[in-house]
Formats: sequence, C-alpha cells, structure tokens
Amino acid sequence: MRASDTVYRALREEILDGTIPPGTTLTEVEQSTRLGYSRTPVREALGRLTADGLVAAASARALVVTDVADDDITALYELREALEVTAAQLAAARRDVREFADLHEQFTHAAELVDGGEHELQRYYDLVTELDAAIDIAVGNSYLEQALRSVRLHSARVRRSARRNPERLRQAASEHLLICQAIRDGDAALAGHATHVHLRLSRANALAAPSNAVPTAS
Repeated sequence: MRASDTVYRALREEILDGTIPPGTTLTEVEQSTRLGYSRTPVREALGRLTADGLVAAASARALVVTDVADDDITALYELREALEVTAAQLAAARRDVREFADLHEQFTHAAELVDGGEHELQRYYDLVTELDAAIDIAVGNSYLEQALRSVRLHSARVRRSARRNPERLRQAASEHLLICQAIRDGDAALAGHATHVHLRLSRANALAAPSNAVPTAS
C-alpha cells in the first residue's frame, strides 16, 4: 500500500469516528510529524480528503475538518433515500437468496450486539456494512455503487450520535432485519418501503441529536 493511501485511511477514520472533530485545523507539517510520514504523502492524502468533502481550506497552508449541519443532514438523507430505496428494490430482484438468508439470520441477533459493549456495537456496524456490500453486489450497477459509496462516507460521520441512543439502535436493528427479509424473499416493494421507513426514522434521530455532537443513526 502506498504511503499516501495509508495516511489517507488513517486520517479519514479519525475524522469519521470523531477522533479528529469538526473544526480541527490540519497542516501538512503537523500531520507529517504526528503520523511519521513525509509531507508529500500527507499532502496527497489531504487532497483526497478535500475531494471527499471531509476537509476544506482554512488558509493557504491549512485545512479544517468540515462540520455536518442540519441542512447537510437533510440533504444527505434525501440523497440516501433516492439511492438506497432503488438499490434495495433492485437487490430484491437480483439477489443471491442464500447470502441474504445468512444476513437475515445474523440480524436476528443484532439487538444483542447493540446492548453489548463497544466491541459488540462495532460488530453491529460491521454487519450493517456487510449488508450494504451485499446489496451492492446484488444490484450489479457500478454507477449506483459509486454514488452509494460517496453518500455512505458522509453517513458514517452522522452515525456517531446513534451510540448515544440505544433505543434508536435497537429499532434500527429491527429495520435492517426487515430489509434483509424482504430482499431474501424477493419482495421489491417491501424492501423499498422498509428502507424508506428506516431512513426517515434515522434522519429524524439525526436531526434531534444534541447540537454539540455530530448527529446520527444509520
């Protein structure tokens, strides 16, 4: 793996999980020293993060981690709804039944993961990522997959506050279970509707989160 890829992934994860919060100033020199890489790969990584919309120019020599405002959350969920409802419907028509049957079985235990410790909660998020990947494979549309990849990147930033709302997490686990079931059964209408309801409830939770946190629920 190239040094710039390693730096990019490290900084991206720190931004997405809140280790580097919105408003933080990032400079090549500081990050080069902190991460132990030369300025060139750091510069390339910061350029990619800028293209992602995760950082923006604060001055000629510094970047700042962008915030996620309520208007951004609303716009993000509008786009997610357009993309993910379509993806769920297409996946129901094109799916590998065995794969979604396995995911459905795993999601029957998702509430237990939500009520566990930090490791179990991360396993729940990993399971959601597995579901997203399975839907992408089932759909088999590279253009849609690319659009979903971009929107999921920003959705990960909005996810953190869900950790502060166990009730919403348990509810989301049930919603994912229904989405899996509908796709497994080839019910495109139900898959689309269940995804629509899930995203509407997630958006409401995100907008209701405290203003001093990056809101969420995925």
